[in-house]
Amino acid sequence: MNIFITGDTGFVGQYFINHFAENFNFVPFNRLKSIKINEDIVIHLAGKSHDIRNASNPLEYYSVNTELTKNLFNAFLISNAKIFITLSSVKAAADTLETALTEEYTPNPVTHYGKSKLFAEQYILNKTIPEGKRVYILRPCMIHGPGNKGNLNLLYKIVNKGFPWPLGAFENKRSFCSIENLCFIINELINNKVIPSGVYNVADDDPISTNDLIKLISLSQGKKYHIWNIPRSIIKLLSKIGDFLNLPLNTERLNKLTENYIVSNNKIISAINKPLPLSSEEGLIKTLNSFNTNTL
Repeated sequence: MNIFITGDTGFVGQYFINHFAENFNFVPFNRLKSIKINEDIVIHLAGKSHDIRNASNPLEYYSVNTELTKNLFNAFLISNAKIFITLSSVKAAADTLETALTEEYTPNPVTHYGKSKLFAEQYILNKTIPEGKRVYILRPCMIHGPGNKGNLNLLYKIVNKGFPWPLGAFENKRSFCSIENLCFIINELINNKVIPSGVYNVADDDPISTNDLIKLISLSQGKKYHIWNIPRSIIKLLSKIGDFLNLPLNTERLNKLTENYIVSNNKIISAINKPLPLSSEEGLIKTLNSFNTNTL
């Protein structure tokens, strides 16, 4: 089958193409040309990621995450392609959570990133899908894997340099999404014609606390872990100082590292009716083992 793919040079795109090079023929999206889809499947992975430093122009989120998605979906509707898969985000539903996120949660994003993703979702869901076509909106939580860049790298650097983890007083659990599990799900959506169109959360099976993640990082390095239980009030004060001095630890990053953000994957697992290839710990260990001081 031929796949029209956007975001082919990104983290998810490169992994998916390399992993399924023998299964599909990939046709990358060319931004310099008008959108014309002649392939069997559309996989839309391109997007403007969330800038935690808030240095991006808000309009960039809507230009890429909303308008590009709308244009691609319109082209899909008038094409002969049968499957449309787009990568949204759990942040299209909520920036913070008090309970586990399910697809029934009423979306209420706060950031321009989350809003731009939600607007794209709403546009797709308000369209009538022609008979014979399938449309999937995937909301992954934090994606990780070999070559990953993000907060996992920050944590890895702290442990690798022998620094103690100072946020031990924050007890939390959050969901992660292994790149291997994500690509497994995308492949299942392509090949299983009975999976209904719709919105699906994508996450590994079990949430992991940051403290347990520190322990996994130490295990992957063969080192002892050091976790300090500094009072929360002191850490929060330091993060506010970081907001003004542009330090690595600021309020938003502290929230990301210590918040509870649990995502339910029950709907997608029930739909594909298969277990994920990697457990939460297996996926994280695989990612962490790929890190080394030369690549960070």
